[in-house]
Amino acid sequence: MISFELPITVAAIDLDELNHVNNVVYVQWVQDVAKAHWEKIAPVEVQQKYVWMVLRHEIDYASQAMLGDQLVAKTWVEWSEGVRSERRVEIRQATTGKIVIKAATLWCLLDAISRRPKRIETDITSLFHD
Repeated sequence: MISFELPITVAAIDLDELNHVNNVVYVQWVQDVAKAHWEKIAPVEVQQKYVWMVLRHEIDYASQAMLGDQLVAKTWVEWSEGVRSERRVEIRQATTGKIVIKAATLWCLLDAISRRPKRIETDITSLFHD
């Protein structure tokens, strides 16, 4: 499994009325780190051939992040089968390593032109595994 990390700094716009990161912002970060990982490892011609669509997000909130916190979002693909793939994300405090959230997201691979589900073949799975 090849993991990918993305640094995040909590900004004022990320906060809710309780002055900690809004739950919706975590969903955005989960998607952002997945997209950044795909864009880093997939060749341009592969990115032009396929796109990913979210089928399900599952997030466990372990602690809170506040304004100015330095976080690290780490992601990896747990498994792929048929047209589906499960990606995991952990967001931790950068300095302490304390987990803020853990997420599992189910994705579906689509043909970029037809937008129809596409079986995940070795040209894709080989990108995510050593």
